[in-house]
Amino acid sequence: MTGKPLLDTVLGQRQARPPIWIMRQAGRYLPEYRQTRIKAKSFLELCYNPELAIEVSLQPLRRFDLDAAIMFSDILVIPDALGQKVRFEQGEGPILDPVDQTSIASLQPERALDHLAPVLETLKGLKAALAPEKTLIGFCGSPWTVATYMIGGRGSTDQAAARLFAVRYPEAFAQLMDILVQTSIDYLVAQFAAGADVVQLFESWALNLDDAAFDERVIEPNRRIVEGVRARVPNAPIIGFPRGAAGNLARYAAATGVNALGLDYATPLDFASKQLPKDLPVQGNLDPLRLVVGGAQMDARVDRIIDAFSDRPHIFNLGHGIVPETPIEHVAQLIDRVKNG
Repeated sequence: MTGKPLLDTVLGQRQARPPIWIMRQAGRYLPEYRQTRIKAKSFLELCYNPELAIEVSLQPLRRFDLDAAIMFSDILVIPDALGQKVRFEQGEGPILDPVDQTSIASLQPERALDHLAPVLETLKGLKAALAPEKTLIGFCGSPWTVATYMIGGRGSTDQAAARLFAVRYPEAFAQLMDILVQTSIDYLVAQFAAGADVVQLFESWALNLDDAAFDERVIEPNRRIVEGVRARVPNAPIIGFPRGAAGNLARYAAATGVNALGLDYATPLDFASKQLPKDLPVQGNLDPLRLVVGGAQMDARVDRIIDAFSDRPHIFNLGHGIVPETPIEHVAQLIDRVKNG
């Protein structure tokens, strides 16, 4: 036992009640976040400013009795650190100058950790500021998800640009994935050294892939990351979140070796309960829009999720990130329901 309920759950120990954190818990639904955000010239500057990033990471814990802080950053700091131009446009999200089969060779993995040093300073500051029972979560985007942005230049509903690229230019795609795997390993190892208790792999675009592509682009790169991190940080606690993995969930968990499996909100509770090993910790999986509406329907769904996973280690979370229009009082209602029934 570590004395940190959420970390203990990741490590396989059931708790009297599920610990809770919320994906994107530091974000635009909080007025204090919006006030802090205007102090930075850009979203990336906010990510690279340890003082501001520590502040916004701690804001939700000041309001709510959450069991973990997650460092404030973004999955696209990796392509930025590799030398790809990344910017965030108001109302449009991230925009990147797309890589192609020739420009991949111009990426600069040797500079990545130096570029990411401010993020690691954020982790060090958070470690010093957190109460001892709170878990500190680090993270990175998984290679396929990051590659979809690097190739497509922005988010998309079907990741068509990256899917076509992977088939048309398999050697160049493999080169890109190798760079992303190794950079992710180095980054996560550095996060553990800076104070992270556990890290999460965000495979946000695990859907829209056939089974062969899922094996090649999701399972294998994530397996390599888990193996590579643990070669340098033995027994490193890792949560995998393959959003949209559906029927591939059990294979992903078994093949990658993650300690805990994040479930998106479309994952049927009965399916997860029956198909996943009983000793595998799970995380999730309330629909963020149920949190927007709140009330009795949310309480009922929270109770249903907790009951479905009462026989295994379970971390309560949303099945994707909290949305900006979420009322703060509904977040308080959610946490009270999870903790007090």
